[in-house]
Amino acid sequence: MTDRALAVVRAGALTTVQDLGRPGHAHLGVPRSGALDRPAADLVNRLTGNPPEAAVLETTVNGCTVRPRSTVTMAVAGAPCRVSVDGRPVAWGAPVRVPAGALLEVGPAVAGLRSYVGVRGGITVEPVLGSRSTDLLSGLGPPPLTDGTVLPLGRPTGVHARVDVAPQPAPPAELVLRVTLGPRDGWFTPEAVRTFVSRSYRVSPASNRIGLRTEGAALERARRGELPSEGMVLGAVQVPPDGRPVVFLADHPTTGGYPVIAVVRAADLAAAAQAVPGTPVRFTAVRRR
Repeated sequence: MTDRALAVVRAGALTTVQDLGRPGHAHLGVPRSGALDRPAADLVNRLTGNPPEAAVLETTVNGCTVRPRSTVTMAVAGAPCRVSVDGRPVAWGAPVRVPAGALLEVGPAVAGLRSYVGVRGGITVEPVLGSRSTDLLSGLGPPPLTDGTVLPLGRPTGVHARVDVAPQPAPPAELVLRVTLGPRDGWFTPEAVRTFVSRSYRVSPASNRIGLRTEGAALERARRGELPSEGMVLGAVQVPPDGRPVVFLADHPTTGGYPVIAVVRAADLAAAAQAVPGTPVRFTAVRRR
């Protein structure tokens, strides 16, 4: 086995190919997509000497197992987990040499939700609209991986920054999301807005790559009726009829008809990618710029 490819032996609960996503296509109804925990994806690319735009694997909850067909350098980061090569434990959060034909196993997350697997040269599935990312909402990009999938690998090019090991933030025990209120906070009662920025919510098990759903106090509207569908942005906090806030993540729809009470700062969304169901969530209002 000498070709540059990666065979998926165990796909796990949900493993997808992700890169920087497809920004700039919202006018076509195409979500941004891309890695939910962008710093973790960036880190595995640095660890393996890839450029930032190289595609990686994003695993969910119980990891995956892959077999390279040539000797490669790989790295696993994001949610902490056990990593092994042919059953032998190897470092998590550091570059690892994986011989041709060996099994790299990414175990279940011991904290957080999503681990990232980088491989030197990147995963080179066919790009769609400039990205190799799997988009669960629109169906663009490669489908979620299944057992037996074979992924092509690129060849290392140029010299890119590389680190041997790097500190990573732990998955959040409490998720604190800074928000800018609006544009539709006026659709809610003053008491509902106070509740939103002062009460604690919990991450719902119904959360996914499209949105982080919450459980907790329902937010009461001041206005009735329907809102015409309007554009949605990454981090928009939409409130559906049940009154529980939903934070739009990478695969979110580009338009929506429920009022957006606030927008989460982009820097806080990586932590949302690692918040397990039941994690407390607090929304903290910051001033409009």
